[in-house]
Amino acid sequence: MIANIVKPGHKTRGVLNYLYGPGRANEHTDPHLIASFDGFAPDPSRDPDATLADVLDLRVKQAGHKAPKNHVWHCSIRAAPEDRHMSDEEWAAIARRVLDATGIAPVSDPDSCRWVAVRHADDHIHIVATKVRGDLRPPRNWNDFLRADKELVAIEKEYGLRQVPRGDRTATKRPTRAEQEKALRTGNTRTSREHLRTIVRTAVSAATTTEEFFRLVEGAGALIDVQYFPSGDVRGYKVALDDDTNAQGEPVWFSGSTLAPDLSYPKIASRLTATETTPAERTDAPAWRRLSIAIGQTPDHLTHDEDEAGQAHITVLAETLDALPLVAPAGLQPQLVRAATAFERAARSRIRAQHQAARATRRAVKAILRESAPKDGALLAAVLDALLLAVIATQHWHRTRDHTQQAEAARQTATHLRAAYQAQATEPLAALRQRGTRLAESLRRRQEFTLRRALPDLAEQVLAEPGWPALAATLARAEAAGHKPAALLTEATARRETNTATSVSEVLTWRLHRLADLTAITTTSSAPAPQPAAYRPTNTATSQQRRTR
Repeated sequence: MIANIVKPGHKTRGVLNYLYGPGRANEHTDPHLIASFDGFAPDPSRDPDATLADVLDLRVKQAGHKAPKNHVWHCSIRAAPEDRHMSDEEWAAIARRVLDATGIAPVSDPDSCRWVAVRHADDHIHIVATKVRGDLRPPRNWNDFLRADKELVAIEKEYGLRQVPRGDRTATKRPTRAEQEKALRTGNTRTSREHLRTIVRTAVSAATTTEEFFRLVEGAGALIDVQYFPSGDVRGYKVALDDDTNAQGEPVWFSGSTLAPDLSYPKIASRLTATETTPAERTDAPAWRRLSIAIGQTPDHLTHDEDEAGQAHITVLAETLDALPLVAPAGLQPQLVRAATAFERAARSRIRAQHQAARATRRAVKAILRESAPKDGALLAAVLDALLLAVIATQHWHRTRDHTQQAEAARQTATHLRAAYQAQATEPLAALRQRGTRLAESLRRRQEFTLRRALPDLAEQVLAEPGWPALAATLARAEAAGHKPAALLTEATARRETNTATSVSEVLTWRLHRLADLTAITTTSSAPAPQPAAYRPTNTATSQQRRTR
């Protein structure tokens, strides 16, 4: 059950006309009053000459200039689609509880505000109140949405309704109805806000400095206006689409924080400064190899690190997903874009990220945009496998902390990533399976013995899977490279769960590739991966001239 509270202004009659009219987005059927402040308010559906607006506005007129300028309070309460049909009496009781919780009409207060509850559909009601009490003072209704939401949690349990996952106020602001209708009129599938959010998020994943971030946003086709303090330091920024204008023909601007809570300038700057190299970090290895290793370690970090460090690793996972569509093969891009879009909600929580904890992964993400794309499909498959396991670990991390919306977003992301992985891994796994079936009998039996000795509880399951020949070939290759296969298998399963894996043999195959570095350094093409021009990174220290207003 969800509440939506809006302050429509000062026209009580206008709100009532909408509630009792045919509706715009949804058809209104049988609109009627189900409850009111005194039980005797006139119902316009039964009496066309009823003066309900005048009844609600009586105290507003009595208060005169002391009345709030925008005195109308409007709350809609909607049940979940799968909830049972509730009677008018049940909805009336729910309305009174919400009014009591929000402070608009406390049950024990004879001077509470005047209100009515109107029902014009099976699954929701509307409450309209005027914010002037009997003593002609305004009600104490601050934090009314949080209070209403808390009361609805209790109502869901008591009435046996679906318990809707609650957020933590870190979700992005939804496009307004006006924005959605404008997008439809202009033939766009996304609103300007959503389009700009994607541009900014992708630029953050690619940029290494704030100057480069501004340049990439501008290069992606957005207008950007950077604000400065008198000292010359950047104070903030706002963006707009060149073809999105208001009635005066001016661009419709959005500040970073209105696109998403983590896209304000201070939060972007803190992420971009957390990219310096540490003495212990390897920078000579190919970027894709470093990314594969770093992402593969993410589940361990989420299990053992402090929450602040764990949140940092989740944030950089989102940057990885934002960057991958820029360099992935065309066939994978749609699923990867969907994964990035879904994970955007999973990337934020109320936990403050310690971004320095994930700097190695962040550097690797930015480096893959500056190096050659992997020619060998096995390397990209290994990266996608690591990402899938990291996203599943993220889902568990959020679930154990009661971040219900984030956990659900991570689950949806895993679905899209799994599809991308399966598409990418088909060819390299087929090659590995073929190589495994060609192993000498003695070598194949030795790898089987190694598996039984290292993983006695999983051995029978792995041996029965179609992916066993590929794992056997990988073990043989690791052994030929000087590694101990039994030790690799033990390390691959020591701290990382395999219960959620569709194929344990495939998971182990890619883990061994990462642990033993079995993807040759020479598996990159000589030409850079094709990237959209707007996101070709640069090391320039100056930005282009920006359009400001």
